[in-house]
Amino acid sequence: MSEARNLRPAILALSLGAFAIGTSEFAAMGLLPYFAADLGITDPQAGHVISAYALGVVVGAPLTSILGARLPRRRYLAALMAFYGVMNLLAAVLPGFATLTGMRFLAGLPHGGFLGVAMLYAADALPREQRARGAAQVILGLTVANIVGVPLAGALGQGIGWRWGFALPGVLALISAWAILKLAPRVGGNPNARPLDELAALRNPRVLWLLAVGAIGFGGLFAVYSFLTAAMLATTDAPGWAIPATLAVFGVGGTLGTWASGRLTEIWGVNKTAYASLAAMAVTQLFAAQVVGNWPLMILSSFLLAAGAGLVIPLQTRLMDVAGNAQSMAAAMNHAAFNAANALGPLLAGAALAAGWGWQSSGYVGIALTAAGALILTLAIWHERAGAAQAGCA
Repeated sequence: MSEARNLRPAILALSLGAFAIGTSEFAAMGLLPYFAADLGITDPQAGHVISAYALGVVVGAPLTSILGARLPRRRYLAALMAFYGVMNLLAAVLPGFATLTGMRFLAGLPHGGFLGVAMLYAADALPREQRARGAAQVILGLTVANIVGVPLAGALGQGIGWRWGFALPGVLALISAWAILKLAPRVGGNPNARPLDELAALRNPRVLWLLAVGAIGFGGLFAVYSFLTAAMLATTDAPGWAIPATLAVFGVGGTLGTWASGRLTEIWGVNKTAYASLAAMAVTQLFAAQVVGNWPLMILSSFLLAAGAGLVIPLQTRLMDVAGNAQSMAAAMNHAAFNAANALGPLLAGAALAAGWGWQSSGYVGIALTAAGALILTLAIWHERAGAAQAGCA
């Protein structure tokens, strides 16, 4: 018990890093109409800033997993978080749309590697019976970010300028990097590791199918949520507090939805819970499309969108079973897959808006992506069962 208590400050430092990441990633969506207006670009063009960050996560996840295979995890995590902080601060102070897009891409590079390795680091630092607790405490930072950090960044962006919404997570990331160096014990790391062995996860068909489910199916959530505040500002006369409230209830919904998805995964199993999550996502996306123009119901739709989006839990649970020795790469790539969805959703919804299909179109784009995710999940299950049948016949 005393050992776990002594590790709490270190895990808190890691959670603060997750908090900074969650704040930066999701606050950008709420800040979209403000930096679009300030930079003189359209809302669909501003969606490219969000997509650039997500693409950075996709590119950075495998790279950081390979580069960090032999490095001491404490310094590696601190370096990733320091880089993250600097890129966010540069996004806050440098002028121009192209520069903002570039800085957001660079900020995305450490995202998957940090969260994936931080979870493993926290688990390894605790006794074996408490490993899951350590990993969960790190991810708690992401949950709390959507309740506290994102609304705060949104309020700063609305009140004194959108650049403060990027500066806040930048400062928090630098504090996290310093705290990790000071507080985290020297555990983990393998100087004899073979970095390219981590690529085994990318050669495993079962891993790739699951990553595809997240990359496509979860795109529906981001298609709707990325333009939710812009739609509210464009179609309603909502009071000023409605935007921070929309962001806050999204965090509350995500917390409840994640908890429920975890319990359902234990009761129903991975496949049934994944299908239930996808069905809930489609229903809430349809609701979001139907209530455009009614700001109280749009706030409710924000809560429901997050509450229904528990897909990450069954997918992560299944990945742990099929990734073998490439756990770091699989963990990082899971975050990359969901950020590929963060790129795809706003890109397609932005195209629908640019085509003049109206603010409701983001909801219909979301439903199409969610349905595609369900189809891929079905193919993944079929592929695994076919492989098992062939192995049984051999």
